[in-house]
Amino acid sequence: MRRYDDPVDVRRGRVAGTGGGPVEGPEQFVWHGRLWKVHTVLAQWVETGAWWHSGGVQAALGADPAGSDDESPVIGAATDLAAEREVWRVEAGRGRSVESGRGVFDLVFDWADGGWRLTRCLD
Repeated sequence: MRRYDDPVDVRRGRVAGTGGGPVEGPEQFVWHGRLWKVHTVLAQWVETGAWWHSGGVQAALGADPAGSDDESPVIGAATDLAAEREVWRVEAGRGRSVESGRGVFDLVFDWADGGWRLTRCLD
């Protein structure tokens, strides 16, 4: 699987899930000027940021230098925990037909900036 960090335009809609029933998720996306139509959502999960490296947690552990952060450790840790992103692993095909040029892609929706990115591809 190749790794990327490319912005993509995503259109959400109802697509087939691995259980056979429809799910609400990415229906189409444009990557490098090409339209990809989602055939199946293979998996979906939520990832949090590396909150254990945050200034708030380090301050709570006493590892943060005194005076470097005016923010409360509890507030800082809570803010870091809120940094979530949804990962959608989808099988998609190029163009209007889902039968041509299929691949598996990880599309990520970042709640912090409201944008979508393509992070992994296996085609």
